[in-house]
Amino acid sequence: MLDACAELLDESGYETLSTTRIAERAGVAIGSVYQFFPDKRAITQELTRRNVEEFVRRVDRRFLEEDYRGWWEAVDAIIDVYVDMHRSVAGFKSLHFGDAVDLNLLDSDSENNTVIAGRLRGLFLTEFGLADDPRLDVSVLAAVEAGDAVLKLAFRRRPDGDPEMIEAAKQLIRGFLSRQLRSLSPVV
Repeated sequence: MLDACAELLDESGYETLSTTRIAERAGVAIGSVYQFFPDKRAITQELTRRNVEEFVRRVDRRFLEEDYRGWWEAVDAIIDVYVDMHRSVAGFKSLHFGDAVDLNLLDSDSENNTVIAGRLRGLFLTEFGLADDPRLDVSVLAAVEAGDAVLKLAFRRRPDGDPEMIEAAKQLIRGFLSRQLRSLSPVV
């Protein structure tokens, strides 16, 4: 059902999505959809959770498989994962991290980008020994919000992502975080 939802989102968007269309595409009875999901919002919420978990898994895998000279290379790798998923994961480009439907899909108390920033903050703390400081929260959230906006622009300009805008997002985030994190890291 989630795969069917993802395909339909990519084909025609959230507004035309319905539980009936999802059931038809998935080849299941409408009652089966309602057994697990009360409405299309609940299905897209679960799809968004799945996308975020896949994003985190891919980022974690890259962190395990590759050595980074510093957080700035890790930022590029994180953006590369986002861009790859945007290009290759059904439903991802339609929902990103759920903002197309609801800014609080991942957590009813926090906006989606705040949830993502929290996960990335954790990576910075564990992988690069940054000081656990409230300024880190603000810096990572601002970087996620700014990067998200520029990456969305990249994919609005070109379906496969405008390479110049993707590079601009990397430079923007690296430059901003470099200035912000100087006092939080022994080597920046």
